[in-house]
Amino acid sequence: MADTRPDGRTLVYALALGSNRALSADRMPARLVEEAMALIGARMRVIAMSPIIDTPPLGPSLRRYANAAILVETPLAPPALLQCLQDMEARLGRRRHRRWGARTMDIDIILWAGGMWRERRLTVPHAAFRSRSFVLTPLSFIASGWRDPRSGLTIRQLSARLKKAKPKRPTSG
Repeated sequence: MADTRPDGRTLVYALALGSNRALSADRMPARLVEEAMALIGARMRVIAMSPIIDTPPLGPSLRRYANAAILVETPLAPPALLQCLQDMEARLGRRRHRRWGARTMDIDIILWAGGMWRERRLTVPHAAFRSRSFVLTPLSFIASGWRDPRSGLTIRQLSARLKKAKPKRPTSG
């Protein structure tokens, strides 16, 4: 498969960015997310950027995250975009050691205008995005009406479902 569309047209992608490990005192997680957005903007057209939000960790990490979302337009096919983003992660100090470990930068392809994509290295929509408020909250700032091709629900609807209060268990006392 070609790295770009043969007709030269572009596609829109929704990306999620996160960091919970500083590179230095001057390059804290929120600053690294800003740097990632700038790197992305230098390689493709940025349509919209969410605010950077502070979120609790997922998994065994104890460090809080800086998370954001960005919409971009590029002629890159999903596998080529994945490689481009992984190169950017490495440039920002990402080392792939442990699955749930602290990271200086994580950039995920969440959705793309082409619908669904599945191969060994990449699945779009991102397999877990529907259950992650740290993805849905920033994404809802910039793409609240984008529909998940699998469920048909909008980002706004997915986010609302996730935010619904879970019933409290009665306590004995």
